[in-house]
Amino acid sequence: MNESGAAPTDRLLDLFHGVRLTPTQRRIAHCLVQHAGAAAYLSAAEVAELAGVSQPSVTRFAMALGHDGYPALRRRLRELTTGAADPADAGNALQRAVRAELGNLDRLATQLADAGRIAEVGKLLAASRPLPVLGLRAAAPLAAYFAYFAAKVHPDVRVLDDGGSLLADRLEQAAAAGATALLAFVLPRYPRETLDALREARDAGLTVVAITDSPVSPATDHAEVVLPAAVGTDLVFDLHTAPMTLAMVVLQAICDATPAETQARLEAFESSAARRQLFLG
Repeated sequence: MNESGAAPTDRLLDLFHGVRLTPTQRRIAHCLVQHAGAAAYLSAAEVAELAGVSQPSVTRFAMALGHDGYPALRRRLRELTTGAADPADAGNALQRAVRAELGNLDRLATQLADAGRIAEVGKLLAASRPLPVLGLRAAAPLAAYFAYFAAKVHPDVRVLDDGGSLLADRLEQAAAAGATALLAFVLPRYPRETLDALREARDAGLTVVAITDSPVSPATDHAEVVLPAAVGTDLVFDLHTAPMTLAMVVLQAICDATPAETQARLEAFESSAARRQLFLG
């Protein structure tokens, strides 16, 4: 850690806070966040290649952040990352991956200091009848996990975990049935179908709430409410510890928004489960 005690990713995100970035510039910002450890040593051409943009776009991005060009931004990035903890001091690769998840959870806890914002999200989702929950590819298990528990307290939860032309149909059907909001899990590598679905949801009149990995994720272009929770990237496949935790926090907010209905539905489920002897304990 440096003097601020913040992790490199947090310090990079602080650079973008309060700056209105174009979609292309958000792609560059997201690229720098994803490569936080190496960002300070990449050339403008390397950043452009990683982000899939032109080199002049990287220069304009640096200027949007208040620098006179990319070299000045790179110097700033080096200042921010100087003194970061040496990963070699944190144990083996598996231990480092787990400890990184602890850091992701700690950052999520800090973000949740504004309990009022999450409470408003809970009210928004609780009022949507039905409540469509979108998650494609890697995000599908999170959507299913959330929906499994949400169905115990919400009368009509609809999981949308298959892409294709039927996805737009199901979004329109949910809106026609009375849905007013969509909860979407948008995680790397950001399936094109997911972003298309967010656009279609908004066209259908739904308010989009996105749980995603970063404030500069592509989901920010298509969601009214963005709830970031970092994804672990230290293993072969991503770790979704923080997004899954955030999903349960959102569900808690839904329960808090409708306490009487939540209690009644939980009691009804427990009575049914006891009658059918569903569980051993």
